[in-house]
Amino acid sequence: MPVLTVVDADALVACAAAASVVSKVTRDRLMEELHQRFPQYGFASHKGYGTKEHLQALERFGPSPVHRRSFLRALPFLPSPLAGEGGG
Repeated sequence: MPVLTVVDADALVACAAAASVVSKVTRDRLMEELHQRFPQYGFASHKGYGTKEHLQALERFGPSPVHRRSFLRALPFLPSPLAGEGGG
């Protein structure tokens, strides 16, 4: 299937802009739901980004079951068997 790469597509292509908004709203809602299950991580405020608050929570509590193992900043906090998987 042919693909066209557009730099700054969300600023130039209407459907890309719409998809970007839908994606962000969906992610924010998911992170707020995850905050209800795992409030110690502060997902509602940082939305899963590697903020100082998020990294401090990972250091204090370790990764939750919903943390992506490829979230590279979390790797130092993973148990050694998982950390050896290369962050995959």
